[in-house]
Amino acid sequence: MLVNQPLQHITVLLDEAVDALLGGASQPPAGHWVDATFGRGGHSRLILQRLGPDGRLIAFDKDPDAIAEAARITDARFSIRHEGFRHLGELPEGSVQGVLMDLGVSSPQIDNPDRGFSFRFDGPLDMRMDTTRGQSVAEWLEDAEVHQIAEVIRDYGEERFAGPIAKAIVARRESQGPLRTTGELAQLVAGAVKTREAGQNPATRTFQALRIFINAELQELEQALEASLRVLAPGGRLAVISFHSLEDRIVKQFIAKHSKEVYDRRAPFAPPTPMRLKALERIKPSAAEIDTNPRSRSAVMRVAERTEVPA
Repeated sequence: MLVNQPLQHITVLLDEAVDALLGGASQPPAGHWVDATFGRGGHSRLILQRLGPDGRLIAFDKDPDAIAEAARITDARFSIRHEGFRHLGELPEGSVQGVLMDLGVSSPQIDNPDRGFSFRFDGPLDMRMDTTRGQSVAEWLEDAEVHQIAEVIRDYGEERFAGPIAKAIVARRESQGPLRTTGELAQLVAGAVKTREAGQNPATRTFQALRIFINAELQELEQALEASLRVLAPGGRLAVISFHSLEDRIVKQFIAKHSKEVYDRRAPFAPPTPMRLKALERIKPSAAEIDTNPRSRSAVMRVAERTEVPA
């Protein structure tokens, strides 16, 4: 879902993700497949090209702009739901042959100042994936207490200057009124962050943290991963592309947890709970892809397969 020119996008790990999802099928596959994060539809369009006439693709996305983009797909095998991918669990149990989750923020979202995702453009301090509902970052910062702001920036941005940033936000609110724009927040953070890694804007971690928090991204990811276990048919594939360590850690631990038999120490003679997933591979973008699309450099895709469910 990422790109190197404003308001366009280059899909990260496009062929690799679709190959992993479809499992190298020699014939165009049938069945039901899920693109859990439609974005701007790069993965969905290639999946549809590869599916057989009896295949069906269901997509999810919270972003109204993504829903508008999806309306351009006229293929009768395709449908999209204007919902977050935590709603994946509403699909029938064992009905899906593959689930793809691309957790990146799309470049049209990043590069559109009106969305408020980037410190590179001055715009409303919004950051909501779904602009039709919920609280914006600016609205949350109007009332949040210092310790709440610091906790969010520390936990979701791994920012060691979370305390000073939070204090600066509240001091600004009390003296000049609430923050309203991305430029105001970026300037404030730059004054509170004393040192930063070479080549990284001081506001990078704070913007990441507030975006993750306001959209409940990590909680939704956990819900969607659990839902995938229920909806995947035996042999079905799960492919997840992450873009930062917090996401990847959740995905890695989830696959590891369900890739082994679990014994109940309180009942040593009881049969173990069988493994539910088989870890398959971990894939990073090639050097050529990173050269073409620098925003792909942090991506990592983990792939697993749903094991047979014992009778």
